[in-house]
Amino acid sequence: MGPQELETLLASVSTGHLTVAEGVRRLAHWPSQDLGHSTLDLQRELRCGHPEVVYGAGKTPEQLVEIATAILAAHERLLVTRVPETGAAALLSALPDAEHHTVARVVTVDRAPEREATGLVLVVSAGTSDQGVAEEAVITARMLGAEVEHLYDVGVAGIHRLLARTERLREANVLIVVAGMEGALPSVVGGLVDRPVIAVPTSVGYGASFGGIAALLAMLNSCASGVTVVNIDNGFGAGYAAALINRTTQATRQA
Repeated sequence: MGPQELETLLASVSTGHLTVAEGVRRLAHWPSQDLGHSTLDLQRELRCGHPEVVYGAGKTPEQLVEIATAILAAHERLLVTRVPETGAAALLSALPDAEHHTVARVVTVDRAPEREATGLVLVVSAGTSDQGVAEEAVITARMLGAEVEHLYDVGVAGIHRLLARTERLREANVLIVVAGMEGALPSVVGGLVDRPVIAVPTSVGYGASFGGIAALLAMLNSCASGVTVVNIDNGFGAGYAAALINRTTQATRQA
């Protein structure tokens, strides 16, 4: 249950449009709901601005459907990340309005009234092979209300592709930069902008990349100021953090 829904419920009880008993019934599973295999945090949106996000890997299709159904009974939005194909098929069958973002391996449902996206989060990725992680960041930030654009395949091997977009880089409130191999792209972007840069190392690369560890260490050791780093392949974490920074920046500008 989100802040507006809770406020509406309490107001309805206060004015007598709902009985106290009905109000208690609607809050029966708040702030948590035990499904046996999972305990849902139904107060997350009230505290953090977005309902609990479901990590799909390792869960059975049946568990995913039960979790998703319970979340949507209390909230208007659903975000499930790292969804296996069997889980995605089950969610699409159970939830006709669900959308499967296959490249990002994400399933979303958005039943909230249409809202205007704010600010600008720019997702920049080095190569086409990084696109899955980049798309996870894109979908996540959009679900949290950010205006999101992306620049794909602008890695340092052809740096003119990036430099041609310098003005667009500088227009974003926050940038997410996704790269594998040697992980150099976030440092280059960090040297071009006066905005926060969230670096995402990916597991793309040959043997000595060690499944993304080489890129992770390069990003952690970046000499560019203002670069912070999330875990290997963690597009979700980058998208979530970027959306929060974007939201804060927009609120400050409008104050």
